[in-house]
Amino acid sequence: MKNQDLRSSRRTSLFAAAGILIVALALIAGAFAPAIQANGPSRFQIIDRDSIAYGRTYSDWSAAWEQWADSIPTASHPLFDNGPISTGQTGPVWFLGGKFCAISGPPCSYTGVVRYGDIPADTALYIAVLNSEVSTLEVPSFTQTNDLRAYNDSTINPATVSMLVDGQAIHDLKDKFRVQSPVFGFTLPKDNFFTAVGEGPFNAGTYFPAADDGVYVMLAPLSPGLHTIQIQGSISNFSVEVTYHLHVQH
Repeated sequence: MKNQDLRSSRRTSLFAAAGILIVALALIAGAFAPAIQANGPSRFQIIDRDSIAYGRTYSDWSAAWEQWADSIPTASHPLFDNGPISTGQTGPVWFLGGKFCAISGPPCSYTGVVRYGDIPADTALYIAVLNSEVSTLEVPSFTQTNDLRAYNDSTINPATVSMLVDGQAIHDLKDKFRVQSPVFGFTLPKDNFFTAVGEGPFNAGTYFPAADDGVYVMLAPLSPGLHTIQIQGSISNFSVEVTYHLHVQH
């Protein structure tokens, strides 16, 4: 399971912040709720967790984030730093995250992770600061949806998280931006990251059900130019710090 990546079949993913067909949805008038500014005047805006953004709720976007992360082969996965951040990205919302770790395995600590990338103009960013995912593929004994949710809940409750955008802290992350996904299915390639972090080996295929719980922030499209996003999180035997240096195109 992924807790931003978990094992016993769990993974933990911190996406400093951790797939799959990302559906490009047109922005309908009124579907994009007004963004709220974070902590006063700033160069960025945050879309409220309880709003509908680009035709989806935060909860739905979290499932889509997981599907995106699960679908990319490890050899080209941006969260393994094996591919550009544009990998697998389409539509008006792009996904960012941290690193993966099998929670039941050896401790994982990732510090000083730095990524660079270009972001198309008018593109929102859905960022997994820290999240926990589990499925019946990873833990076959979890036969009920409540089993999945209880596991994720116990994982995320003690987690610590922080996030800076252009040097400005976003406060009360867990209170304001914690999200539970709906139950969803996901598709794994042969070279999947479940196996890479020691949860498998799992064969390529489509699996159901899974559920996610974590801290996600959706940034409204950033202004053209350079921006920095820093995310940090820790949980159990996993910690991660990732800095994104982004160039938003004109």
